[in-house]
Amino acid sequence: MAGTEGIAADAVSTSAYASPARSLGDPGITPLSPSHIADSDANHAEEQTFLVVVAIDFGTTSSGYAYSFAKEPECIHVMRRWEGGDPGVANQKTPTTILLTPERKFHSFGYAARDFYHDLDPNESKHWLYFEKFKMKLHTTSNLTLETDLSAANGKKVKALEIFAYALQYFKEQALKELSDQAGSEFENSDVRWVITVPAIWKQPAKQFMRQAAYKAGMASPEIPEQLIIALEPEAASIYCRKLRLHQMIDLSSRAPVNGYTPSEPIASGFTPAKEHIRRNRQSRTFLVENVIGEIWSELEEGDRYIVVDGGGGTVDVTVHQIRLPEGHLKELYKATGGPYGSLGVDYEFEKLLCKIFGEDFIEQFKIKRPAAWVDLMIAFESRKRAAAPDRTNPLNITLPFSFIDYYKKFRGHSVEHALRKSNVDFVKWSSQGMLRMSPDAMNALFKPTIDQIIEHLSEIFEKPELTNVKFLFLVGGFAEAPLLQQAVQNAFGSKCRIIIPQDVGLTILKGAVLFGLDPAVIKVRRSPLTYGVGVLNRYVEGKHPTEKLLVKDGTRWCTDVFDKFISADQSVALGETVSRSYTPAKPSQLVIVINIYSSEHDNVNFITEPGVRKCGTLRLDLTGSEKSVPGRREIKTLMQFGDTEIKAMAIDVATSKSVKAGIDFLNY
Repeated sequence: MAGTEGIAADAVSTSAYASPARSLGDPGITPLSPSHIADSDANHAEEQTFLVVVAIDFGTTSSGYAYSFAKEPECIHVMRRWEGGDPGVANQKTPTTILLTPERKFHSFGYAARDFYHDLDPNESKHWLYFEKFKMKLHTTSNLTLETDLSAANGKKVKALEIFAYALQYFKEQALKELSDQAGSEFENSDVRWVITVPAIWKQPAKQFMRQAAYKAGMASPEIPEQLIIALEPEAASIYCRKLRLHQMIDLSSRAPVNGYTPSEPIASGFTPAKEHIRRNRQSRTFLVENVIGEIWSELEEGDRYIVVDGGGGTVDVTVHQIRLPEGHLKELYKATGGPYGSLGVDYEFEKLLCKIFGEDFIEQFKIKRPAAWVDLMIAFESRKRAAAPDRTNPLNITLPFSFIDYYKKFRGHSVEHALRKSNVDFVKWSSQGMLRMSPDAMNALFKPTIDQIIEHLSEIFEKPELTNVKFLFLVGGFAEAPLLQQAVQNAFGSKCRIIIPQDVGLTILKGAVLFGLDPAVIKVRRSPLTYGVGVLNRYVEGKHPTEKLLVKDGTRWCTDVFDKFISADQSVALGETVSRSYTPAKPSQLVIVINIYSSEHDNVNFITEPGVRKCGTLRLDLTGSEKSVPGRREIKTLMQFGDTEIKAMAIDVATSKSVKAGIDFLNY
C-alpha cells in the first residue's frame, strides 16, 4: 500500500471503530441482493520456474539450510559444515546467534559470532551487541509491529526487523556462495526459490514479519512474492515423514528409547546398517529421498490421521493431518496448537537452579558483567543436557568458567564450594576439578516441567473428537532427540498409536521444507486461523439490529459496522481457494469506495466494533472517470484468496474492470 493511500484510508475511521459510513463522502458498501455469489474458478497464476530450492530452518537455538536442484529433486544437500562447533553437539546446524559491532553493523553469525564475542576483552565486549535465542520474541510479543525491538546481551535495543534481516541475508549469501562453488558458475538470487520455516502456532503478524524481514534481506520482493514460501514447520516435517523408509526411523513402540549418540547393546544391532547409511551420508551431506512413498506411509489409508509433534528450542507445535488419496495429499484436520514448551524451558530451569544455589542477585549481575562467560556456561550445560537419559546412573559434570568462580568470590566473599555446601540442593555437588556435579535425577528434574507441559497438552488434544483412531505420532525437531522426551511420549501415548522418530531427527524439518519448495501443492487443505470479513452497511431491520447502529442517509435506514464474513476461524480452506462477494455503493453517486478488511479469532462475529476484531487491510477503489456506461446498481466484486501463509484481497468494479489489490497486513494497522 502506498503511503498516501494509507493515510487516506486511515482517515476514514476517526476512532479505531468509527463507522465507515459516517465520513469521507460515505465510502460505504452494501451487499448486492443475490447474496454472495460463490466463485469457485480459482485463478491459477503462471508458476515461475526456479533452478534451485533453498530452505532455511531458522530455529530458536540453531539454524541451518538445505537445498535441492529442480533437475534432481531426489537429492537434498545439507549446508557445508561450518567453522566452530561444540563438543558433544554433533549436527549440521549452527547456533542462532548474531553479533553486531559497537556501531551496530553486522559482524558475524553462528559459531563465529559466539566465539568472537567470547574472545573479546570484558571491557570491550560490553559495547558489542550480541543476540541469541531471539526468535521467541516474535511468538511472545502480543502487539508485534515492524518497530518491535530486541535487547542484546548488554541490554541495548535494536529493531527486531534489522536483526532478522541480517540473519536471513547471511544465510542468503552463504547459500548463494555454496551454490556458485558447486555449480562452478555464479548463482543469482533470481535462480532461487526460498523457503523459510516458522512454527505453525505463530500468529499471522509473526508470519508476516518473517516475510518482511526476507524482503529486507533481498530474497524476494513484494513484486515477486512467490519467490519466497513461508512454510509451517510441522507441515514440512510431515512431508518428509511421508518419504521415510523403515531403515530411516526408530519405532519407539518396538524398542527402548535411544539417545541419538550412544545406543545400548540390544538396540545397536538393529541400528548398525541404518547408522552406517547415515554416516556415509554425513560425509557427503547429501540425502537421497527416494521418489516413493515410504513403507510406513503405505500402511495409511484414505482418511487415516496422524499427529506431528515438532519439538524445537522455543516452541512445541502439534499438527494433526489426514491423508487424502490417491495422491496422498495432506489435509490439516485440527488447527495447529502448542506453546512455548521447547528445550529452552530446560535451560530456564537450570538458570533457576543456579539462582537457588548462588543467589538471583549474583546470577543477574554475572550475566550483565560477564556476558561471554555466561554464554560459555550455557554451552557447557547444553552438551550435558544432551547426555541426559532415563536410565543414566553416573553423574553429569558441568564445568564452571573460571570467571564465574572468581567473580563469585569477589561478589560474595566466599567460595563457590561454600555456596554449594550451604545451599540445600541435594543433587548438586562440587567436584574437586572445579565442576558442578549433577546426579541424573537432578538433570531429569530440570526436564520435568517442560516435558510435563508437552504431555499435558498432547493429552488434551487426544481427547478431541477429530483425534479418534490416530495411527501414528511422528516426533520431530531438535528436542525430539532427548531420550527423556521420547520415553515420556511413549509411556503416555504408546498404547494409543505408534510413535515414530525419523533418523537425523534434527534435520527432518529442513529436508521437508526443501520438498515443500519443490512441490508446494502437496498441502491441499489448511484450517483458517482467523475469521475474515469486511465492514458493510445493511438495511436496518427493526428489532434485529441494535438501535445505536442506526444511520439514516437520504431517507434510507442503514445498520452500520456490520461484519460480513468471508471465512470463519477453523474452517477448512483449500490452498489457493478464492472466496468472492459482491457489493454495491451505499450511495449511487459515490466516487470512492473504501473496503476495510477485518479479522477476529472468534467464530461468530456480527459487528466490527466487537472486542477482538482488528482491521488488517484496506481496498480503496476510485470510481471516477467512468460515469458514462455505468448501470444503475454498480457491482463491486471483492475477492479473497487464501494462499500459503499469505492472504490476498482484491476489489473489481465489474462495469469498468478497474481493480485494486492489497495484501492482508497485520503489522501496520
